[in-house]
Amino acid sequence: VQLQASGGGLVQAGGSLRLSCAASGFTLDYYTLAWFRQVPGKEREGVSYIGDRSRKFYADSVKGRFTISRDNAKNTVYLQMNNVKPSDTAVYYCAARRGFNLISSAWRQEELYDYWGQGTQVTVSS
Repeated sequence: VQLQASGGGLVQAGGSLRLSCAASGFTLDYYTLAWFRQVPGKEREGVSYIGDRSRKFYADSVKGRFTISRDNAKNTVYLQMNNVKPSDTAVYYCAARRGFNLISSAWRQEELYDYWGQGTQVTVSS
């Protein structure tokens, strides 16, 4: 069982990047999915969430700029990052939780997720 995050890199402010997270060993069809990020010295924070019927939530800091999506046929979840800012610089992690019973107020609680990817570094230059 593994989540493999990819797509990170160096991008200029105002640019775009798409992160991918592919699952192996299990199918994402019945999983709630999320992206978190972490910078050194700070706690990991929730960026975005996608549940069943494409129910989605976003951190206020990324609303209108980031879009989460899932492709169950490819067993992959994506995070499209547009108009990026230097404050988006972080290691981005994908996470999966079996089922769709996560209440909306709890989606940022990382301890509720079952599987985690290894992280991919995103660096935004000014």
